[in-house]
Amino acid sequence: MHDIRIIRDNPAAFDAALARRGLPEMSSQVLALDEARRGVIHAAETAKAEQNAASKEVGAAKARGDEAEFERLRALVAEKKADIVRLEDEAKARDAELRNLLMTIPNLPLPEVPEGGDETGNVEIRRWGTPRSFDFKPLEHFDLPAVQPGMDFATAAKLSGSRFVLLRGAVARLHRALAQFMLDLHTTEHGLTETMTPVLVRDEAMYGTNQLPKFAEDSYQTTNGWWLIPTSEVTLTNTVAGEVLDEAALPQRMTAHTLCFRSEAGSAGKDTAGMLRQHQFEKVEMVSITTPETSLDEHERMTRCAEAVLERLGLPYRTVVLCTGDMGFGAQKTHDIEVWLPGQNTYREISSVSVCGDFQARRMNARYRPQGGKPEFVHTLNGSGLAVGRCLIAVLENGQQADGSVLLPEALHPWLGGKTRITAEGLLA
Repeated sequence: MHDIRIIRDNPAAFDAALARRGLPEMSSQVLALDEARRGVIHAAETAKAEQNAASKEVGAAKARGDEAEFERLRALVAEKKADIVRLEDEAKARDAELRNLLMTIPNLPLPEVPEGGDETGNVEIRRWGTPRSFDFKPLEHFDLPAVQPGMDFATAAKLSGSRFVLLRGAVARLHRALAQFMLDLHTTEHGLTETMTPVLVRDEAMYGTNQLPKFAEDSYQTTNGWWLIPTSEVTLTNTVAGEVLDEAALPQRMTAHTLCFRSEAGSAGKDTAGMLRQHQFEKVEMVSITTPETSLDEHERMTRCAEAVLERLGLPYRTVVLCTGDMGFGAQKTHDIEVWLPGQNTYREISSVSVCGDFQARRMNARYRPQGGKPEFVHTLNGSGLAVGRCLIAVLENGQQADGSVLLPEALHPWLGGKTRITAEGLLA
């Protein structure tokens, strides 16, 4: 959420930053609401002062026997009391209206973010690895002979409908091994604290990480009001909601492996083949809570943590910085990491790592106390480290062999009981 003081002080700069996202100016609407709210608050304060002054004079009028003045002042006190109640209710309504508007305005891009209207404006910053040359036509993951016994879309559709998958045997074991490998790498080498979080949260948590109110249709809500998390960014980031942290306790670096749920309301008909885009999936998420001075360095560090997973697995990737028109709602700057999928002959996103500045912290009222100073808002960052299902796809497609089997990355062998491949019959060997 935005600091209203910054909008008041420089509305033109605020509108210019929104324009870089392709959005119309909004400062005039925000400031009109703010002015109306402040006017009502001032009127309420004036009525309180008048009530207090009249209350003091009531006793004096009574003491000197001036009944007419006594009755007039008493009526005035009652009138002002009613005015105060009305004005305070109006102020609360105006405040809620302003807050709701601010909640729907996306974060402002940092100056270094490239300008562009869509993904074609994204800028590649590096590549790692060379896509493998095949002496046969590489298949997509769901067509691989080794995979077909263990990746069952028909049964999942019978159970749950489209965009679900049921994994069995070697493929299920590989999926689990990937998540364990990622967690162990992040906790033992990258300094992240493993965390097990709920997957059901209250409204407040979804508001805190800007899933609400704007993206309610993209998430699932239970009949008793809980939300199923779209990612553990929601739970990990909200662990500091309402807190005032000591500066010495920062940065906080967390990771969690959870189920994630997305309705994909805005992506009908997109990536429907295979398990690239599912309603239920698993991710190993990374979240950092930092001071403002260190958040950009932390963004680079988190990006390297995600890239390291792919490098250990020997999976070629490229890293891009998203342009203003392709960046997520809560981000100031985002790096997307795209893994090479030979079955599609292209790079596909497997991680987004974003720095959000104090945008989420204001929504959550998450602060820290600098040494000897007043509390300030923390900065928050989040990123996939990685999306487990998409990593599974990449391992399967990059490791496919002409005989229908799949060779598995050496880094995973310890998590697979020493097994090195999936046979064409779908067995670990």
